[in-house]
Amino acid sequence: MSQDSPITPPRRRPTRPVRVGRITIGAGHPIAVQSMTATKTTDVEATVRQVLDLERAGADVVRIAVDGIKDTAALAAIRARTRANLSVDLQENYRLAAEVAPHVDKVRYNPGHLHHHERSKPVRDKVAFLAEVAARHDVALRVGVNCGSVDPDKAGRFGDDSVAEMVESALEHAAMLDDLGFTRYCVSLKDSDPAKVIDANRRFSERRPDVPLHLGVTEAGLPPDGVIKTRIAFEQLLAAGIGDTLRVSLTVPNDRKGEEIEAGRQILDDIAHNRFRSVPPNFGRGLNIISCPSCSRVENEAFVDLAMQVKEMTAYAREHDLTIAVMGCRVNGPGETDDADLGLWCAPTFVNLKRGAADLGSFRYDEVLARLKAELDRLIAARRDRPPVAAAKRRS
Repeated sequence: MSQDSPITPPRRRPTRPVRVGRITIGAGHPIAVQSMTATKTTDVEATVRQVLDLERAGADVVRIAVDGIKDTAALAAIRARTRANLSVDLQENYRLAAEVAPHVDKVRYNPGHLHHHERSKPVRDKVAFLAEVAARHDVALRVGVNCGSVDPDKAGRFGDDSVAEMVESALEHAAMLDDLGFTRYCVSLKDSDPAKVIDANRRFSERRPDVPLHLGVTEAGLPPDGVIKTRIAFEQLLAAGIGDTLRVSLTVPNDRKGEEIEAGRQILDDIAHNRFRSVPPNFGRGLNIISCPSCSRVENEAFVDLAMQVKEMTAYAREHDLTIAVMGCRVNGPGETDDADLGLWCAPTFVNLKRGAADLGSFRYDEVLARLKAELDRLIAARRDRPPVAAAKRRS
């Protein structure tokens, strides 16, 4: 399915059109469904195969991660073998945009990551570089704000209101791009908590109703819970006319990436036909396991199996209001596990275990589950011994 088969939910808010290759998002155009490759970008054969598989599954845009110069070289070979609408995901080195832009249709950058490269250079100069490259190569931009990597200048400025940090960062970058005369961009504001995704996108849309929004619940985790979390956010936002493109981010093996497209299409079809699903009575209470979607930055494919094993092993604790985060790489792992009660982020041959922001050590894949269980039992015992009034509230 593609934009030739439009699915349009009710009361779409008018936004500006943003062309991404052969499709257009915003301005009332059909909502585009996206996914991301999970193969190593340098493995051209495997990546092209997955791009084509996702396109056949109905992906309107396919995103590929680029972390270094080897990935950029591979991207040229990938582009030569597919006409799919390609987006690229930049990490800390924003200057790679000049190398990848000739081969893609959209470049996504994270405002929080712009601070990590050339730290003495003003952020506005970096944004100006990205806008100039995008304009010169006829590509769109996405300002991708993420809860786990918020602009350091915004962190802590709004007290406990983490949503405000995301919204202000997105507004600032939208204003910079407008001032630079570049308006071919969309914005995303993602969190692992559906309620925060709803809040952030509503706030941004109220302030900048003209800017197309890319919707997603980051680190939604394993299906079916990951689909339910995403549906909660999408139903509230799309039914209000907010959202122009979307991704359902699931922790699944490489050969099941098409499930992201299927889930996104099903949610859109249900909303378009006023089929709203009720949320299970206690969903969102008890043990909350978040895990990032499988992508090419994952350094060991055992990460997906580990996430499944964590879910199975912790089933006995499902009544406890605790959050466990399982992250697949060094990019998202260190920062995005800080807010969880227990966090695991995966390296090529070992797993880093954390309790909140505190590091507990590194463990082999075959030994980390036992240590995780021990830490989980300690947390449960500690909370059981607290007076009811002092019990910690559930983390989001």
